[in-house]
Amino acid sequence: MTIAPFVGALIVAMVPRSKGSLAKLIALIWSLAILAWTVAAWVAYKPSGARLQLVESYPWIAEWGVRFTFGVDGIALVMLALTAVLTPLVVLASWDDAKRTNRSEPAYFALILALQGSMIGTFTAADVFLFYVFFELMLVPMYFLIGSYGDGQKQRQYAAVKFFLYSLVGGLLMLAAVIGLWVAGGHNFDWQTLTSAEFSQSTERWLFLGFFMAFAIKAPFFPFHTWLPDAGGAAPAGAAALLVGVMDKVGTFGILRYCLPLFPNASKYFAPLAITLALVGIVYAALLAVGQNDLKRLVSYTSIAHFGFIGIGIFAFTTPAGSGAVLYMVNHGLATGLLFLVVGMLVTRRGSALVSDFGGAGKLVPVLAGVFFIAGLASLALPGLAPFVSEFLVLVGVFSVNKVVAVIATAGIVLAAAYVLWMIQRTTQGTTNPALAEIGAMRKDLTLREAAVVTPLIVLLLVLGFYPKPVLDVINPAVQATLTQDLGTTDPAPKVSTVEANK
Repeated sequence: MTIAPFVGALIVAMVPRSKGSLAKLIALIWSLAILAWTVAAWVAYKPSGARLQLVESYPWIAEWGVRFTFGVDGIALVMLALTAVLTPLVVLASWDDAKRTNRSEPAYFALILALQGSMIGTFTAADVFLFYVFFELMLVPMYFLIGSYGDGQKQRQYAAVKFFLYSLVGGLLMLAAVIGLWVAGGHNFDWQTLTSAEFSQSTERWLFLGFFMAFAIKAPFFPFHTWLPDAGGAAPAGAAALLVGVMDKVGTFGILRYCLPLFPNASKYFAPLAITLALVGIVYAALLAVGQNDLKRLVSYTSIAHFGFIGIGIFAFTTPAGSGAVLYMVNHGLATGLLFLVVGMLVTRRGSALVSDFGGAGKLVPVLAGVFFIAGLASLALPGLAPFVSEFLVLVGVFSVNKVVAVIATAGIVLAAAYVLWMIQRTTQGTTNPALAEIGAMRKDLTLREAAVVTPLIVLLLVLGFYPKPVLDVINPAVQATLTQDLGTTDPAPKVSTVEANK
């Protein structure tokens, strides 16, 4: 699963530029094959089995103790599934994106497959050095997707460089921590072995900070978030869906996979700081989203707020909050992926991403406007749609240990309703903007190809909104192992009043 996307990227890149349709078809078929592989992995995985399953390990750099070691737990498996589902939909949604930029179509879809391979590598790596390699490798295809195929030459170049520099700084901090981990951990990079390693208090805290800073930038958490609105606003809609829907989840996945299990005492020590940053991000990003006039930047700011919910769920150290955070990662990828793709469809028709350039668009493209409405409702976690379940679990788990944090975070839900409903109302409702009537593309409603893109995501959001059990059954054992085996924490016992106890 890790190697195949890179092979596909190489094949697609070798297709002549004049045969863009062939390149797109190969990329679509290849990404569907990866999806089939992921289904096979899901079937083979046993939630009640070993913590790390489907393990493979091969020698690499013997002098450093580095190996090609791959394996998945429940958290990694659901992230693999999210990656495998979104990639073919992004390929299909981006069918004409490269053509509109007058750049190579084979190169564009080769970059998407290379990005998929590097993301899968980060989720499956069970060797710390191997994880670092894939963590850095992700920057390359996304940099070119933004810088070469994004909107506006100056805007996309600025956004691409800013994205690369922020991520590179985070990667350098992680590299220092990886080297320190190798020295302090007995010249070893194996994840399973390092989970039982012991470090001095100061060493553990410094190593935690090196990893956490890299992951906080990648997620991103406040105040390391400023690169995301620029990158999300400049990137093509499909690339933005992968950036915010999957790639940024590497940050929160890294905290769960590396910070908590390898540095449990430091994780507890820095938990108040992490929760504070996440909480500020929820409110601050939501307030900024309310004032945005650019649709893609608005969606990017909403994602920063959502990452705040994931952050408080992780560092609450309770099973409901932890499971809710992981489920939130999946549901946010589906909802925000759908929202970015639909925004891309609207922007393509209008030729502008500014909210003020729309107005009453729903009268011209009612079906597309309806899908946009559903995507918006999913983003604000309406009951019956998948994000509500994960948000509810996070708030319940956080409330049991810190009521103040849960109450403040709940205010973010109110703000989410404000910015989402404002966006929908100003874009698709009200009096039709006279300028829309002059744009022929604005009269083209949802096409068959676009319907094939949005339908699977809407179905998944509805199914997981009413029946999240299959995903939670995979997530829960991995979260419980992290909390009980690594952190040594237990869920607080329910408090029952004396009157109720007597009854």
